[in-house]
Amino acid sequence: MAAADAAVKRVLVIRLGALGDFFLSLGPFAAIRARHAADEVSLLTTAPFAALARRAPWFDRVEVDARPSLLDVPGVLRLRRQLAGFDFVYDLQTSGRSAVYFTLAGRPAWSGIASGCSHPHANPRRDFMHTLERQREQLDMAGVEEFPPADLSWLLRRPAVELPGPYVLLVPGAAPTRPRKRWPAERFAALAALLAAGGLTPVVVGTAGEAPLAASIRAACPAAIDLTGQTALADLPGLGARAALAVGNDTGPMHVAAAVGCRCVVLFSADSDPALTAPRGPGGEWPVVVRVENLADLPVEDVVAAAAPLLREEGSKARGSAPGPRQGPRGPWTPSL
Repeated sequence: MAAADAAVKRVLVIRLGALGDFFLSLGPFAAIRARHAADEVSLLTTAPFAALARRAPWFDRVEVDARPSLLDVPGVLRLRRQLAGFDFVYDLQTSGRSAVYFTLAGRPAWSGIASGCSHPHANPRRDFMHTLERQREQLDMAGVEEFPPADLSWLLRRPAVELPGPYVLLVPGAAPTRPRKRWPAERFAALAALLAAGGLTPVVVGTAGEAPLAASIRAACPAAIDLTGQTALADLPGLGARAALAVGNDTGPMHVAAAVGCRCVVLFSADSDPALTAPRGPGGEWPVVVRVENLADLPVEDVVAAAAPLLREEGSKARGSAPGPRQGPRGPWTPSL
């Protein structure tokens, strides 16, 4: 097949976003790099992920797709130049937009869903697969059969802010256009108060636009630390790797935390399907998922019940002893509800 041909010298990977999807592609990135160890491998992505991708060990070059309108002739011509000259392209975005890139690139050997491409992901049920399994099957059909563990050590830089440990990441935000994907901030606040009472520091992360959510959490739990708008994307993996737990909505930072091995409780409403989009761990592990029709109806007690066993496991791991309650500064995490 074309990807195995000795003539393959220049390889392009397309992954434009979003944050969760980008982190679900870390394993496929590593697999493509291993398959093309002797070739030049480039990534086409969008501006938010370019700096992080340039630190990754899998790419020789990173190109930024400005995502021009197809009516923006100069922009499209610039994009066509970026897509030119590759011997093989792995389209991991597999969107209608990225399928158009097949023609812009001159129809090279191509793995994806573009009509007429050489290595189509020919599974009519691909849209009903979780992103990880879908990408793995796509790459297998393109001749990428080995999936070595992805080395994520490059992600784990120490965050700029020093946090009192142990701490729990809280992720109360989600896409502003998807309000039903948000557990109410007052429930996060109640959870934060319980965590603090058990000797764990709640740490709220998110964008600057989610600062009001953090403010409402801190109003009920002054011990909580507000990092909304204060962390770069490159800081999130280190924060997640050092956390005892992360609790949050179905949104990008939860994917980051899961990818680096943080124990996670992820809250889903009927607006999204965890079978298709749940964060996954470095070995493909599933998080603990709490799903209800409407997150406004999810009580704090249910989230506590999901989180407590994970905290006990994390505490046992930290102590290197048999399973038992996590010991914080004030003793075991046994909240009274």
